[in-house]
Amino acid sequence: MYKVGVLLSGCGVMDGSEIHEAVITLLALDKEGIEYLCIAPNKDQSQVINHITNQTVNERRNMLVESARIARGNIKDLNTVNPKDFDAIILPGGFGAACNLSTFANDGTNAQVLPEVENFLKDAHSLKKPIGAICIAPNIIAKIFGKESPQITIGTDKDTAHKLEQMGAKHINKNADEITIDENNLFVTTPAYMLAKGPRELDEGITKLVKAIIQLVKRLKKEPVSSNK
Repeated sequence: MYKVGVLLSGCGVMDGSEIHEAVITLLALDKEGIEYLCIAPNKDQSQVINHITNQTVNERRNMLVESARIARGNIKDLNTVNPKDFDAIILPGGFGAACNLSTFANDGTNAQVLPEVENFLKDAHSLKKPIGAICIAPNIIAKIFGKESPQITIGTDKDTAHKLEQMGAKHINKNADEITIDENNLFVTTPAYMLAKGPRELDEGITKLVKAIIQLVKRLKKEPVSSNK
């Protein structure tokens, strides 16, 4: 059985992982019979947002503790896992992917990626582990792997796409129910709530991403690849 690491950044669209995207990712993996493990940095979020008012509140919340809400407690500190233990990695979106895992939300093309996240993903990439990134999470791929000209999508937002291309990525416009597959670099991305109007569109794109990740894993392991999935 394959095993996929799902890298979370908190719990909630405005300051952590987008819950619909994270849950649909886990559901899609489960439907494919794939074992998964949620992982997250054991660090405070950069901000905490009241999701009713969208206002910043004076609280401190830990990414690992908050992500455990989505994972039902079955989660590991990112610093305690090894990319060798996974066949692939998937990053759901949500603002946490741009303000906790990276500083893209505030710094744009000058963004920095959290060191443990960068090291983990670089190690995974060097081991030829496919990496999936959802919604705004492809900013992390652009920042870390820009020199490899990764093909990614965040949908159709020109300003965001331009920033990703300034970091070295090649952006490809896609709809919410579509994906971009970078066969050479083993990256799969989908716009999700950058464009999706609801869970149905979200499900279509994320399910395609999960299936594509599995196909890449099978190809790397030289196992039969389905032509209808």
